[in-house]
Amino acid sequence: MISKRYNIKNWTRQNLREWFKKNEKNHSSLKSFRADQVFNWLYQKRAESFDQMLNIGQGTREMLEDHFYISSLKVADNLKSRDGSIKFRILLDDGNSIESVFLPHKNHNTICVSSQAGCAMGCDFCMTAKMGLIRNLDPSEIINQIFTVVKELPEEKKIRNIVFMGMGEPFHNYNNLMQALEILTDEHGFNYSHRRITVSTSGLLPKIRRFGLEKIKANLAVSLNGVTDEVRTKLMPVNKAYNLEKLIKVCSEFPLESRKRITFEYILIRDLTDSLQDAKSLIRLLHGLKFKINLIPYNSTPGGKYNAPSPEQSRMFQKYLLDHQIIAPLRISKGQDIQGACGQLVVGNIQ
Repeated sequence: MISKRYNIKNWTRQNLREWFKKNEKNHSSLKSFRADQVFNWLYQKRAESFDQMLNIGQGTREMLEDHFYISSLKVADNLKSRDGSIKFRILLDDGNSIESVFLPHKNHNTICVSSQAGCAMGCDFCMTAKMGLIRNLDPSEIINQIFTVVKELPEEKKIRNIVFMGMGEPFHNYNNLMQALEILTDEHGFNYSHRRITVSTSGLLPKIRRFGLEKIKANLAVSLNGVTDEVRTKLMPVNKAYNLEKLIKVCSEFPLESRKRITFEYILIRDLTDSLQDAKSLIRLLHGLKFKINLIPYNSTPGGKYNAPSPEQSRMFQKYLLDHQIIAPLRISKGQDIQGACGQLVVGNIQ
């Protein structure tokens, strides 16, 4: 008697191939190449049951049904921004919720996904941090966010980019993140280009090193947010363990393809990180690295202790970087009116 069925979306194609091979002795129809077909049905044709997998024999489908189930997630509610962004609150099976955000742009659309329910990193400017860490998300819960959001969108609203910039620290959930990335980039899975996926970290240095050695690739973004240890530690407690000197050293050693750069995310906070002296220090700090800087004006949050910079100060900061040949887009944060921008994602009543 089979006591447990496995969530098939927690398995990579290689995992599934190995399962087919292991069970082939007793069931001759279970050929390992069937794993490729199953993945194609799951991620490209979006099958919601094994019965829909018509080019797989009935006996094999019954075996799959006996051992696996196909999971999905439900939208609890959504909020639509005047700029076209949509924030989805997605219900997990254990009753917890996470948030994912659809971000429309002129030439493409992006989905911002969560890797954890809550977050343990304690960044002082971030609402998610106030939740603390509730738990890691399974690989299936990471990728099902994409299924769930796409299902809610008109067909023409295709997702081109995926950013791991939602709730949680992705590298704090490293193994599940890597399994999700393997499924997302698998040619039989979602088949996303690794150039269209960005993983953002607050700076967990051992995991940055490990990530650089992986066969599964994605773009790396590092939340910097301060040019001195004093300021960065005030904003990001992770700096106590991995200070700026250590962070820059690890980033300098990170293996990059010839045309790739590390993205440093830098939040502009009025009278704390937005001065021209900060801009000068930022250039000195990153000298010698292959990088670009995403400038993000601070997004005000209810009860927050910080203030957004003036538009004029933000543009002045950006101009100084541009004048020194630094790639430095000034991000217009989408979804601010629905609390869907950077640092604003939160579920539950936070005091």
